Amino acid sequence: MSLDIVILAAGQGTRMRSALPKVLHPVADKPMLGHVIHSARQLQPRGIHVVIGHGADQVRERLAADDLNFVMQDKQLGTGHAVAQALPAITAETVLVLYGDVPLIEVETLKRLLSKANEQQLGLLTVTLNDPTGYGRIVRDAQGQVTAIVEQKDADEAQKAIKEGNTGILALPAKRLADWMARLSNNNAQGEYYLTDVIAMAVADGLSIATEQPDDPMQVQGANDRRQLAELEGHYQQCQANRLMAQGVTLRDPFRVDVRGEVSVGRDIMIDINVILEGKVVIEDDVQIGPNCVIKDSILRRGAVVKANSHLDGAVLGEGSDVGPFARLRPGSVLEAKAHVGNFVELKNARLGEGAKAGHLSYLGDAEIGARSNIGAGTITCNYDGANKFRTVMGEDVFIGSNSALVAPVQLGDGATTAAGSIITQNVEAAQLAVGRARQRNIDGWKRPQKIKKD
Repeated sequence: MSLDIVILAAGQGTRMRSALPKVLHPVADKPMLGHVIHSARQLQPRGIHVVIGHGADQVRERLAADDLNFVMQDKQLGTGHAVAQALPAITAETVLVLYGDVPLIEVETLKRLLSKANEQQLGLLTVTLNDPTGYGRIVRDAQGQVTAIVEQKDADEAQKAIKEGNTGILALPAKRLADWMARLSNNNAQGEYYLTDVIAMAVADGLSIATEQPDDPMQVQGANDRRQLAELEGHYQQCQANRLMAQGVTLRDPFRVDVRGEVSVGRDIMIDINVILEGKVVIEDDVQIGPNCVIKDSILRRGAVVKANSHLDGAVLGEGSDVGPFARLRPGSVLEAKAHVGNFVELKNARLGEGAKAGHLSYLGDAEIGARSNIGAGTITCNYDGANKFRTVMGEDVFIGSNSALVAPVQLGDGATTAAGSIITQNVEAAQLAVGRARQRNIDGWKRPQKIKKD
């Protein structure tokens, strides 16, 4: 069965009270529409057609991709009108309609729905709620067959009492779609062309309606205001926390960990409170992450330790290495096994060899530091001349005295030492001591300046 997916994303979202189009508001740091597109791609459709309107340029700019066909809906005249805009681009046998502000829909739910759709049957996703206020109601006949969907504003009291609501997500045969779209009417309380009217048309044309429901009603929850957006965020994070714990992660407080990307984990991992995991993060067995850490697009090898208040972005921690507290590792930072980076140390595009140490108060940029080398407090690599970057390369067992400035490009051989307070501008050969500081003078009879008394 070939598949085209139409995602409705043209709404303004006035209740968001924002200049940002509703579908670009984030859940887990990703636009709601981005979540829907991600799910759509996993179904491997022939085409993904995104119907846009309000803030169309912003949506295109943010989410443009080769596999997306953006379709403009100049006037928002209802869901049926929106789907009609995508009709010319549809070539598959089945059309699946999704919504750009319903980000938590799961692929398995959509697969179950699609399995019920064929040339003689529509697949309709419904949800049963104690309070279905705002949802169109699913009307069934005496045999329990779906006959129509009635929007709440058009429903009578008996219909409003129905607990089964319409999610708007449906799968239908493409060859029937053009005919149904042409027959839609806007003779209703909203004056809009409802896609839901297709259900009654299909029944009248002799097709049956097969329903499916999500395992969790939050899968079909949309966001029309900031409160609902926060509810989606909270539910998403709860699901992510549950997944991590099921895979062998100890979370000190499951409600104070945020996952904002793709995280893969091993076993016996401990994550403390207020940790944010962004982008693509790999955490191997026996890793410990302290409180208030942000870890983005990084790999933490077995037994690595990240202490409190550390930020990692594009970093790789080797087995048994440790970072922090209050350390910052920027893109290109690599720690080999058992390397140590302490408090208030920043790395950028730098590699620390096995067992190398940078204990505190240092900046190491564009640097290669050999095994077992020790970087004293206050050391910086002067890697930028205002126009170009240069590298500092150290061999093994190098000792850098405190408060040294290494002016790149510069190389230090195995076992080299720099005296504290040195400015190193020339290469240092293996086992040499480099002293790059002014000679000290002690002046007798010197008197400190005194404050001038004011009249």
